[in-house]
Amino acid sequence: MPVFDSYMVVDWSANGTSKTGRDSLWIARHVQGGAVILDNPPTRAAAMTLIQSHLEDETRQARRVLAGFDFAFGYPEGLSHALAPDADWRDVWAFMHANLRDGPDNANNRFDMAAVLNRRFDGPGPFWGNGLSRDIPELPRRKPQGWGDSLPRNRRLADQLAKGAQEVWKLSGAGSVGGQSLTGIAALQGLRHRVPLAVWPFESAENKHLPVLAEVFPSLVPLDPALHPVRDAAQVSGLVTRLAQWDAEGRLARMLQRRESFPDSVRNHEAMILGLVEC
Repeated sequence: MPVFDSYMVVDWSANGTSKTGRDSLWIARHVQGGAVILDNPPTRAAAMTLIQSHLEDETRQARRVLAGFDFAFGYPEGLSHALAPDADWRDVWAFMHANLRDGPDNANNRFDMAAVLNRRFDGPGPFWGNGLSRDIPELPRRKPQGWGDSLPRNRRLADQLAKGAQEVWKLSGAGSVGGQSLTGIAALQGLRHRVPLAVWPFESAENKHLPVLAEVFPSLVPLDPALHPVRDAAQVSGLVTRLAQWDAEGRLARMLQRRESFPDSVRNHEAMILGLVEC
């Protein structure tokens, strides 16, 4: 039997202005046996309104949702420990929600917030890639040195295992995902305050009454350009149907259960990409 009734995949964006089409937010929703519904909200605020409404509507109808987001849910544990010796992912999420300013037009302070976090470390970094025209002294434009020494480790276990995955510290430049994670984590922490849910693999997915949020990596699934002319839209469409397929086959349940075998560093700090490790 499938673990979920409904699936959602979100292609997140760290754009600083309202945007649709290529390189913007895309959301694919799918119910077992139904068609894929695509949305392209112009801002993160609009996207979160849609996401929250969908989770609440599905819960009212007794349909359990798996929601996948294509940004990193965590960081190498050195970031948590820079906040407090016993801190974990909850503290990182709370810090980002408290310190990120993300306006209704997508204007945000993600680069400045990254600089604030960098001040907790000796030397430049770990966040790097200032994408603004103005200099930020605590945020280097080029990749720093000192990984695993004065800085946390450069890559998570998930980043090492997933072909083509970028490091979480890189905030701008080709393939960068750091900005998406900063804005995305802040948004999901706000969602946690408003909607009962579980965040996998930090939390177990065993409570069948709760929606589950998970980190996804659309490149794990071969791209089918016929699904949509915009690559991001085609990716979320393909992945949302693949999640339903995995669930029907029993594979999704095994993927979720693997959290019990993950190292503490993954379960408490880094997170894991759903579907990257199955058995």
